[in-house]
Amino acid sequence: MIFKFGEFFCGPGGLGISAHRCNVKKGKELFAIKSAWANDYDRDTCQTYQNNVLTGKNSDGKVICKDVRKLNITELADIDAFAFGFPCNDFSVVGEQKGINGVFGPLYSYGVNVLKHFQPKWFLAENVGGLRNSNDGNSFKKILKEMFNAGYDIFPNLYKFEQYSVPQARHRIIIIGIRHDLNLKFKIPAPTSPIPKTCREAIENPRITADAPNNELTNQAKQVIERLKYIKPGENAFTAELPPELRLKVNGARISQIYKRLDPTKPAYTVTGSGGGGTHVYHWKENRALTNRERARLQTFPDNFIFCGSKESVRKQIGMAVPPVGADPIFEAVLKTFAGISYKSIESNMAEFQLIQDYRTNFEEASVEQLRLLERRGAYA
Repeated sequence: MIFKFGEFFCGPGGLGISAHRCNVKKGKELFAIKSAWANDYDRDTCQTYQNNVLTGKNSDGKVICKDVRKLNITELADIDAFAFGFPCNDFSVVGEQKGINGVFGPLYSYGVNVLKHFQPKWFLAENVGGLRNSNDGNSFKKILKEMFNAGYDIFPNLYKFEQYSVPQARHRIIIIGIRHDLNLKFKIPAPTSPIPKTCREAIENPRITADAPNNELTNQAKQVIERLKYIKPGENAFTAELPPELRLKVNGARISQIYKRLDPTKPAYTVTGSGGGGTHVYHWKENRALTNRERARLQTFPDNFIFCGSKESVRKQIGMAVPPVGADPIFEAVLKTFAGISYKSIESNMAEFQLIQDYRTNFEEASVEQLRLLERRGAYA
């Protein structure tokens, strides 16, 4: 069974390369994922995806560079698998947290429209952990219910990627949906790395050569270099003992990642895609920000994955992506679910998982109507 895969808000291809390299076999049958199309609005991002993901078996897939709000989904090729890491700006704890009322918050609905139109067999949706608390928790409940009413059993979980072989403390909600009529139950894959991988191991093993792609050094201001000399591994500009002339003149703010050095004995803190001075992630020993190649290592992109665009564009692409190594066990679990192959699993760590199970029971009529819709469309075939 080869799933035809579509993707919204695809970014540079963190989910894309993971999906396309995962496959399982049951007897002689192969369960795998093949790209049909992907969409993002940023030109550099789309070029990166094209060059790195749409190769080999996926070379006949296409990436559509267009604002999703202006995209006519009826013109897209048919799919039976779908992923959308809908923009997190309005749900992140770093920001105004406007949630579903913000500019980006409602964009999840375009993914739901794809579910309603194509009725893929399964989907994966991704967002920040702050989604649970947005608008007093009502945004997340609304999103889950809309996904359910589109015809899907919903399996949400908060994944701590440092438990899944990613050298970074990056926590993300990932929702797997499987179409009601298929009667398949997804289980949360068990962590793959009981001992977290350190940022030092990721960056230094193997060593990154000076001429590696996307490895340009940042031109550090003299004052930044002087400030970093006083900051120890794991400290930031507010916890370090800085002389008065190097202290930040910020009233009331104590953001922990400002000029924060990595602790080489631990996974990195969360790599971000944007931010001003002091947010670039700083080496534990050298008085400098990490290069984009080092940041890509923390995000588990392979060294032969080359990002397109300016240094700042590449920084944004890396920080906004899903770590492919963290996504691997999730895609594999989906494929094993369809193949009927057991795998190590854990219980969901989200109370919302039970909420959506109760919702299914309480709204069975909606489920029956959805099944009738599927039957009329010939989706059982």
